[in-house]
Amino acid sequence: MAAPAGRAQAADGTAPPPMANGFGLTQVDTARGSSTDFTITVTTPEVAGKHNIKIILPSGYHADPGRRYPVLYFLHGSPDDPVQQTYPALSMSDSMITVIPDGGARGWYANWLNQKTRLGAQNWENFHLKQVIPFIDSNLRTIPTKKARAVAGVSMGGFGAFHYAQVRPDLFSQTASLSGDIDLSVNSMDLRFAVVATLTDALGAVCASASGYCDPNDSPYKPAVDSDAAFGSPYPVFNADWRWNEVDPSQHMDRLSGVGVSIYTGDGGGSPLDMEFWVSGAAKNVKARMDALGMPYYYVNYGDGSGWGTQCNGGHNAGCWEQDLRDLIPRLERAFAS
Repeated sequence: MAAPAGRAQAADGTAPPPMANGFGLTQVDTARGSSTDFTITVTTPEVAGKHNIKIILPSGYHADPGRRYPVLYFLHGSPDDPVQQTYPALSMSDSMITVIPDGGARGWYANWLNQKTRLGAQNWENFHLKQVIPFIDSNLRTIPTKKARAVAGVSMGGFGAFHYAQVRPDLFSQTASLSGDIDLSVNSMDLRFAVVATLTDALGAVCASASGYCDPNDSPYKPAVDSDAAFGSPYPVFNADWRWNEVDPSQHMDRLSGVGVSIYTGDGGGSPLDMEFWVSGAAKNVKARMDALGMPYYYVNYGDGSGWGTQCNGGHNAGCWEQDLRDLIPRLERAFAS
């Protein structure tokens, strides 16, 4: 007989703790992993399909049932999934819980303008802020306050981290972008159209036109949807792109007053072929905006990565993000403890 959701027997002989349904989330399938590093799968009316939520608990979580913990919400990039977030640094803390919710291959951590595409409901912001956070607070021994909550992410998740902290600064005391798409303004049209490329499955179109070097059916961005599906028109003509401007983190850094801001970026080796080359420009634009506002922040530009750990080459990749996390997590621990 299969174990009920949340009660799966893990390979190491320990079981993930039981999690009660609620806040619009229903657990399906079987929880998998250990008692301190496990993944549950949920459904929600807010976003079509099944969604993984990976949870990493401190090693001493079960030994001290009276202790409560702050929480880091870690947002993955495109087109990743929570189960692919295997950074060793995420398991290094014994003083906080880490939660990695599904953001979809191209959900962009937003409530889409068009809810009637072939993808169905796409209210990612509602899913995370109105469902996942209270679900975690009700099921785990968290400290359910702004002071004890942080949101960080890589690439697409870096955008999500800044966006969420801007729309709900009452929820988070710290936010961090690791190579994030944090400027979607007309100053970074390259990144705006990178978002559009994920919506319209430009990767599949490129593969379809190539001479057999890739399979368009393997594109993670299928089925294609309209370029306007998430944020309306991306074109800056007669203010048609006003929704893009409203969600663009770079134009609303003032909303992060009272929130600790961290930005990590490399230079992609100076090559336009590396995505880091483009997000580096976004990071510099945001830094300049915060300087103009007189806001405090923590900023690391590790360039080609030669002085940033042993696996970072300055590119848009996990080797650099692991080192970012090794720098960020102790800083979050100190902020939570202060």
